[in-house]
Amino acid sequence: MKDDKRGTTGQAPSGAGGSLPNRILGSLRDALNAASRDERSGEITLGPKSEPAPAAKAAPDAPKLAAQPAAPAARSPEPPAAAAPSVVEALREAKAPTREHKHFEPGEPTTQVTRGALPASLKAAAPGSADAGKTQALRGRPKVQRSTFHQDPVVGWLVVVGGPGLGAFRPIYEGNNSIGRGKDQRIPIDFGDTTISSEEQAYIRYDSMDRSFLFVPNLSKTNIVAVNDKKPTGAVKLELMDVITMGRTQLAFVPFCGEEFDWSELSDLKE
Repeated sequence: MKDDKRGTTGQAPSGAGGSLPNRILGSLRDALNAASRDERSGEITLGPKSEPAPAAKAAPDAPKLAAQPAAPAARSPEPPAAAAPSVVEALREAKAPTREHKHFEPGEPTTQVTRGALPASLKAAAPGSADAGKTQALRGRPKVQRSTFHQDPVVGWLVVVGGPGLGAFRPIYEGNNSIGRGKDQRIPIDFGDTTISSEEQAYIRYDSMDRSFLFVPNLSKTNIVAVNDKKPTGAVKLELMDVITMGRTQLAFVPFCGEEFDWSELSDLKE
């Protein structure tokens, strides 16, 4: 009977070595106390016997919970890691002007970006540069000046519609215009057609009195010219989109001046 095995005091009989739970708890308590006392020396003390033990090796007779690695040597405290800046702080730092100067090594690019007003040294080096790209406001009715011509006034064009130089054009000026392959001609048709005479192959004349265009072939040349597939032997009046054939090149006539407009209508031009 369980009741008969208990003593009169109601406590369980204890043997010479004590009960098994008491022995386990006592050994664990002693091991923990010894480990805490010898933490700095790297030794583990079990009971009255103290022996040096490797840092990572536990005593063979001690319970597994008592085997702990030796504490590492004391290290200098590391500085706390800086907290990452927030997005607002990063934007504020990026927008803030910096005054740090970098020492460039030889061969590195030294281009610098300048914001704001130009330094006085740069303004002195480039006078008038501050106002060069400034657009001025136009108030009131604009006054247009027509004092003199920039160049000979253009009265029409010859546009290449066939042969070398297709799509190109040549201006026709007021007065008498010589046409030829040479660059010294007033209307040079110099696109590589060697069948055009280098000298005066023909003439186009604009008369501001009657506002008319005349095509005059040079009959002293052996090369024959044509206007709308007709070979003239004298002056021919030109009309809009007439086609002049010279060698292997075809030229379309496009007038600018005529019955609707002439440069002489600008009364404020100097005579």
